[in-house]
Amino acid sequence: MIHYLLFHLQAEFEKLAEDVKKVTTKPTDQELLDLYGLYKQAVVGDINTDRPGMLDLKGKAKWDAWNSRKGMSKDDAMSAYVALAKEVISKYGM
Repeated sequence: MIHYLLFHLQAEFEKLAEDVKKVTTKPTDQELLDLYGLYKQAVVGDINTDRPGMLDLKGKAKWDAWNSRKGMSKDDAMSAYVALAKEVISKYGM
């Protein structure tokens, strides 16, 4: 039963990761950063790279978003991503 639920979550996660790219209006920067951080935590796990340099503002923001999820399990990150992606898709339409 648990294996089935994880498989279902993984499938829903992968579908929403594609669908959220198709929203008709661009989400806020914070929503995009939250999605990014949760996605990376779900796929990779805890951050495994050094923080970008001072001049790479976008890279630092993305790194910080991912780093803020440190310690969160991949399954919890996947569940949180699914919930946020559904919210973003509902808010902005596809």
